[in-house]
Amino acid sequence: MDLRTLKTERAIKNAFTLLRSKKELEKITVKELCEEACINKSTFYAHYRDIYDLSDVLCEEVVAQVAKGVMHPEYFEENPAEFTRELFYAFFAQNSLITILFSGKQRNHLADRIERSIKELIFEKYPEYRHNMTKNIILSYCIQGGYHAYVGNPQCDVNLLIDIIGTLSRSIKEAGIITG
Repeated sequence: MDLRTLKTERAIKNAFTLLRSKKELEKITVKELCEEACINKSTFYAHYRDIYDLSDVLCEEVVAQVAKGVMHPEYFEENPAEFTRELFYAFFAQNSLITILFSGKQRNHLADRIERSIKELIFEKYPEYRHNMTKNIILSYCIQGGYHAYVGNPQCDVNLLIDIIGTLSRSIKEAGIITG
């Protein structure tokens, strides 16, 4: 990708993030985004089909970054508390974009997208888990539960939150549920 294209992409994404921080996705127009990014509408449409396409691309980038932050998916099996820690730190690393892109009606979409992405990482390591309903349910619980605990308790100390969720994950493993 050449430098002009990169600069245009960055301008579009920055303008969108700024607008999205101020209003709901459904209220952002291509016209105002183009004005903010200092580009023509034709330039925008050369890169994206519409505002929703742009939003989707940015959301997928955030999800990819969160998934990339889980560097040891095998910890789900070997050390659930550490798996939880990695997942939470991956959330925190993307917190400002998560807060902007997944606000309002988009809030629950992040957890679903991250769940799919993290499960794929784990399925690469443990392909036999893909069709194991017990493993899938536990993964959903750990990922979705961890995410909603994170989002639902913004006043909570980060380390305390991680410790509590990690303890719950460890308890599941110790009860023999994860290895079963």
